[in-house]
Formats: sequence, structure tokens, C-alpha cells
Amino acid sequence: MTDQLVHHAVTIGDAQDGRRLDQALAELLPDYSRSRLKDWIVAGAVRLDGQPAEPRTRVRAGQQVALTARVAVHREVEPQAVGFEIVHEDDEIMVVLKPAGLVVHPGAGNPDATLENGLRHHAPGLAVLPRSGLLHRLDKDTSGLVLVAKTLPAHTHLTRDLQERRITREYRALVNGVVTAGGTVDAPLGRHPTQRLRRAVVEGGREAVTHYRVLARFAAHSWLAVRLETGRTHQIRVHFAHLGFPIVGDPLYGGRPRVPAGASPTLVAALRGLRRQALHACALRFQHPASGAWLQFTCPLPADLRGLLAELAGSGDAAARLEALPWPEPAR
Repeated sequence: MTDQLVHHAVTIGDAQDGRRLDQALAELLPDYSRSRLKDWIVAGAVRLDGQPAEPRTRVRAGQQVALTARVAVHREVEPQAVGFEIVHEDDEIMVVLKPAGLVVHPGAGNPDATLENGLRHHAPGLAVLPRSGLLHRLDKDTSGLVLVAKTLPAHTHLTRDLQERRITREYRALVNGVVTAGGTVDAPLGRHPTQRLRRAVVEGGREAVTHYRVLARFAAHSWLAVRLETGRTHQIRVHFAHLGFPIVGDPLYGGRPRVPAGASPTLVAALRGLRRQALHACALRFQHPASGAWLQFTCPLPADLRGLLAELAGSGDAAARLEALPWPEPAR
């Protein structure tokens, strides 16, 4: 995979007259972020009427802008065959189903064999995109849908949509305790003051908003639909632990399974046998970056969560009905 060249020639219009060059180009070339365009200007990849310019240069209507930039390949991630399911793929995007246990990005303790390595193996062109086109992430032991951009324009548009909260991410979660009603958690998150691996609700942290609805209540647990408004690290896990209802199977945040009185041996085994947090990213809704069409993708529960829900609900049929419940309206 070699570096890619980007070529554009545009004319400054009346709407851009008097603006900074980086601002004008952000309007004329919306497929690229303003920060990327600024970097290209600083690197000398942009000519204004044939001359180099600076991001703060004021432009005039009728001036000609030529952009010739090199998009470098990120070679630090090795392509590897990794198991994951492709739910949808076209020229601009992919939606993939990440299994529990698969790390999304290489990092300390997980240098390879991640979802990102697998994406590079499947689509080598992702090497020119930040984080191989991954728009968001899931924790290692959370299963579900992940959205991937395949082109730089798609990445720019979808990143912007995420920032503007135009992409819906829906989850299913089993929590310890009986939740009386749905609601919203609006509590800022940051690093835990003393425990390096944990996040916590902290004053002055980054804004974090989680919406939730109760789909079913059991003797000692609740089955919830969850929608993210923001996407902070461990957000759902920390917010529900903060409420006193930690995700089942999440020992980092106090979610060790609680066995209700009188539980059947199969329910006890299902609760104690769960080897990860009971959290699944079940739906994505977003606008296609090229066609503009609104798309929605859903995926069923994995076998471990489906089996546990069946034990709690009393039958597989009852669990299937709970799994298929739509988000209760009004959503917010």
C-alpha cells in the first residue's frame, strides 16, 4: 500500500470573500476537516493564485486555489486475519460485528490480533485513514456493531456527525438490581483519582450523557435499553455503577453477578458462567456519507447473553420477545 495523492482545484466564491484561507477551504472542500486542511496549508500543499499561503491569509472572490496533498499510509498496524462479521459494506462504509473478547485497537498488552488488524487485512485501503477508519470503539468484552469509514471524505462526514450527535448508538444491558424507571444520566467522566484502569464520575470531567429505558425487571436484575448521546471510555459501565446498578459480569465496576434467592441451578450457572460484562451494542442509525440516505443496522444478542436472558425470563420464547423490543418512545 502506497501513499495517496489528493488533488483539488477550486475558486473562492463570494460567500468566502474576506475569510481566512483555512475557513474558506473548509466550506469549499467539506470532505476534509478544517484541521487537516490547515495542516496541508502549513505543509505547503496549497497554492493561492499559484503562491504559497498561510491558514490566516485573507482570500478574495475569484482567487484560484490548488491543493495537491499526500495522504500517508499508517504502517504501524500490521494486517492480520482476525475473526469478525461484516454486516454491511459498500464503497464508503463498513458495519462490522465485533465479538466479545476482541480488542478494537492495538495497545499496551494487545499489540496485534485486534479488530483494527483484521480490518487492514480485509481492506488494505484503510491504511490511509486515522485509526483505519474506525469511528468509535467498544470495550474488549462488549459485543456488537462498529461503524467504519472506508474513504477520507466518509471519515470526515461521519466524524462530524458523531460530534454533532447525529449517529444513534443503542445497546442492551443487564444490570444488578431492580431499576424502577428509565431516565438520563448526565454526569461528567474522567480518570479515576487513584485507580489507573478505571474511569469515574468526576467534577470537571468530560461531558457524558446516557439515556436508558427499562425493558424488563427480574428478582435481582433489570434488562435495559441504552442510548449514548456521548461516547466516553467505559461510559455505560461507569454511569450504571454510579447509579448503583452495575453491569452484570463487570468486576471492574462492581458488577459481580448477584444470585437471587431461590434461583434455579441453571440460572446460577448462567450468572456465574458469564465471563464478560452483559453489554451488547445492538443498533446503529446514521446518514450515509455519500448518498445521504438514513441507514439502520441491528444485530441479535450473542449466545451467552441470549442464554442468560432466557434463564431470567423463564423461557427462550420470552427472551426472544424481550430481545426484539424496540426502543420505548418517546426516546428522550
